[in-house]
Amino acid sequence: MNIIFVGKFRGKPLRCQLDGPRQLITCSVIISLFAGLLVSSGFWYGKTQAAVNELAILERDISKQKILIKEARRSAESELDTLAARLGKMQANVIRLNALGQRLVKVAKLDSKEFNFKDSPSYGGPGESGSTVSMDFDDVIASLDKQLSTREEQLAVLEEVIMSRQLRSESKPRGRPITKGWTSSYYGKRADPFTGKLAMHKGMDFAGKEGSGIVAVASGVVTWAGDRYGYGHLVEINHGNGYSTRYGHNAKLLVKVGDSVEKGQVISQ
Repeated sequence: MNIIFVGKFRGKPLRCQLDGPRQLITCSVIISLFAGLLVSSGFWYGKTQAAVNELAILERDISKQKILIKEARRSAESELDTLAARLGKMQANVIRLNALGQRLVKVAKLDSKEFNFKDSPSYGGPGESGSTVSMDFDDVIASLDKQLSTREEQLAVLEEVIMSRQLRSESKPRGRPITKGWTSSYYGKRADPFTGKLAMHKGMDFAGKEGSGIVAVASGVVTWAGDRYGYGHLVEINHGNGYSTRYGHNAKLLVKVGDSVEKGQVISQ
């Protein structure tokens, strides 16, 4: 009995002649080994192919992760840009408030030590390359927000001081109660126009054209608007701080008791 293995072994097919038990056993062993080799090769091929498939899956997962990382990085960069823009606006506001505060302090001639508007907003430490951000935006923004609140409080106090000064200035009688006309009689002793005798004149007389306006020489509140003996049609204004003014001998009154008037406002004619 002959068994021929088709293949090229030194250019010829392999023949196995089974003429006896020994040859049969030898051939059986060879066949078994060959079959085992085929099974092992198939097993290892299957394992290798599975590993290749797993590697392909891992490569796809890695590609997806890279895409997600890129998207996350773009999102983070966009958020940082937004925070940086917000930070820049807040810093600009602080700088503007500082400039305004310094100018007001200078105009009002106040002590700059009491109203310090020279502190510059903090910007954080030096930056680093890569994904690490050297400064904490939240902390910087919180610091700037605190500075803005402080500046608002300082400006509010400064405004109150300036307004108080302005109010005192406007409520202090100063100037003439007419815009056009002349002074006809000064404060002091003069000849009484009714008796001709020397008498104390506790006021000043102003003359002008008929119908011309009489203005308040300071801001205040009208406490009298009507006839009074010796004054004719009288307007009396309380300016506070112990100051009050009277405007007598009017032809027509334009205000009433309780009215608030401003400096320069026409109160009568």
